[in-house]
Amino acid sequence: MEAHGGYLCRLDDFDSESLVHCGRQALVAEGLGDNLDAALCVTVMADRKVVRVAFDAPFTYGRAGARWYEKHHALAKILSRELHTTVHAYVLDPEEMEQVMSYGDGQKVGGERLYYEDFDPGDVDIDDDRAFERVKRRWPLGHLAHVFGLSRKELLSMPRARSVLLNLDGSSPRTVFADLVSGPVRVAG
Repeated sequence: MEAHGGYLCRLDDFDSESLVHCGRQALVAEGLGDNLDAALCVTVMADRKVVRVAFDAPFTYGRAGARWYEKHHALAKILSRELHTTVHAYVLDPEEMEQVMSYGDGQKVGGERLYYEDFDPGDVDIDDDRAFERVKRRWPLGHLAHVFGLSRKELLSMPRARSVLLNLDGSSPRTVFADLVSGPVRVAG
């Protein structure tokens, strides 16, 4: 399992121009400026109206890139305010930790972090894979998956799902939610 992070929310509709505008605002708020060569990678699970948004930029590649999402929540704050929905910033570092921080109306409304070394299985026999998978449902990403009606495995597979890239320089064609559900999509690497 590879490290990754991003922002998850439930949406009925959105416009790519709004997402691009929010992405540019977030980069400025994070101190990265707005001339950065970056894009937003958008993945939609249409049957559940779950959307994953992540930056596609050098600062989000690899394990260090995944950990970038641990402290950089400007996009979650902005999207929660602009789209009137709860947005969850998450990070998974399978070697060390997982975290979910939640935002509503631009404000932090919750969050949880688990360092794996601090995990105490209690009476659960973690040598039993099925029992261990049940335990992981209570961990931050397992709980987030449950909120969206997903399995932990489904949530963790979203970065490898069909996605569309929205260039933050405004060069991407305008896209709406329905286009991502029914239109052509490309696999983002």
